[in-house]
Amino acid sequence: RSDDLDRQVGLVLADPDPVPDICVIMIGANDVTHRMPPTRSVRHLSSAVRRLRTAGAEVVVGTCPDLGTIEPVQQPLRWLARRASRQLAAAQTIGAVEQGGRTVSLGDLLGPEFAANPRELFGPDNYHPSAEGYATAAMAVLPTVCASLGLWPAEEERPDASRREGFLPVARAAAEAASEAGTEVTAAMPSGPRGPWALLKRRRRRRVPEQEPAPVAPSN
Repeated sequence: RSDDLDRQVGLVLADPDPVPDICVIMIGANDVTHRMPPTRSVRHLSSAVRRLRTAGAEVVVGTCPDLGTIEPVQQPLRWLARRASRQLAAAQTIGAVEQGGRTVSLGDLLGPEFAANPRELFGPDNYHPSAEGYATAAMAVLPTVCASLGLWPAEEERPDASRREGFLPVARAAAEAASEAGTEVTAAMPSGPRGPWALLKRRRRRRVPEQEPAPVAPSN
């Protein structure tokens, strides 16, 4: 849960030489299932992002996934889980971006894939992802990680109007990201007539590479 981030960040920064180039935080699902108040959850996340950014690390936050995609959850709990997940994801986006981090909305991005392949992408408890499920989530965050490190082509950093990218007040960008998975939000202008502004981007997600079967050694 988010209240453990302080301890984890402390471990990361215990040895300040070298400071990590980038830190990826995926948090939120357990906050929802354990009914942690969103304000408390975001306060812990914002503090973690601020500490890491102050130390010199880039930070990418994968916001709360849509718990309405979890297979055992039935209606009306499915609707309530989806609503709580999106509300937390939007609040997380505002908190992280205001502290200089970038966010990637996981939302229901993995929902169709997980629904189609629940045995492969969910673990034995049908709640946590399997190793392949985590790899799929990581591939969703990878483009933003590369962009944060300057490893993405420069033209990718310009907003593409055809993909409905652009500069928005951070609260509006957070709401749009929460409702459309795979959306990146990063700080832009520090202030404006409607508060801080952010750049909303929809980066092209790569899929997990197909693994070739290991060669079979010939028998004697």
